[in-house]
Amino acid sequence: MFGNMEYFVISLVALIVSGLTFFSGFGLGTLLMPAFALFFPIETAIAATAIVHLANNIFKLFLIGKHALWSVVIKFALPAIAAAALGAYSLNFISGLENIFTYQINGKEYFVTPVKLIIAVLMILFSLFEFVPKLQNIKFKEKHLPLGGLLSGFFGGISGHQGALRTAFLVRTGMDKKALLGTMVTSAVLVDISRLIVYGLTFVPGYIGQMRQSGIYDLIIIGIVCAFLGAFAGRLLLEKVTLKGIQLTVAVMLLILAFGLASGVI
Repeated sequence: MFGNMEYFVISLVALIVSGLTFFSGFGLGTLLMPAFALFFPIETAIAATAIVHLANNIFKLFLIGKHALWSVVIKFALPAIAAAALGAYSLNFISGLENIFTYQINGKEYFVTPVKLIIAVLMILFSLFEFVPKLQNIKFKEKHLPLGGLLSGFFGGISGHQGALRTAFLVRTGMDKKALLGTMVTSAVLVDISRLIVYGLTFVPGYIGQMRQSGIYDLIIIGIVCAFLGAFAGRLLLEKVTLKGIQLTVAVMLLILAFGLASGVI
């Protein structure tokens, strides 16, 4: 049996973060996983987060997916799917690289890998588009879509942070806010399915067994319901939110995530 604290923390994080990620297109998995990890082993927390994350993306697909621009989805998501699979298969090689540096705070060890640092630098560069005046009017053209898909898919397949890079790229393509959000969530579902198939061939069976033993399913259901409510609230607020507001939200969240990766906290 779980105490009230477990239900409170998971519910609150899922609700608030899902509302924010409706506009940003990323962040739910990054913030929800540590919440689950407060109460469960890391492997169980990863599996539980993956279930809530995928369910929430599918729900958002029903809410906003009809506005997706399929010409963009095809040119961006198809290369991302292939690159995500390649990135996932590259994990064995990447995991063998030495950490750039490690440090301890209060007895807990933190480490920064080459991949984390590369992704952090890319996120910082993308965030500068909102803070440097000369870069604010730059838009990515249609011919750049496959390259954006390859970059976000490959690094996402390795680290799971493809949502941040995907959003950072698509938010500068000049789409209106509904088309942007619909295209982002449609691409997210397609890439997630590709990535999870690769991961699932090796990781999921063990995770399911651990989850069954932990009795975590009630919390997963609570997390999914609260994530749905957060996404629904985001959909209701969509008409009041400007494209500029979405771009600023993305930039700030990119900087926060970049700091977390570069410092080894994430």
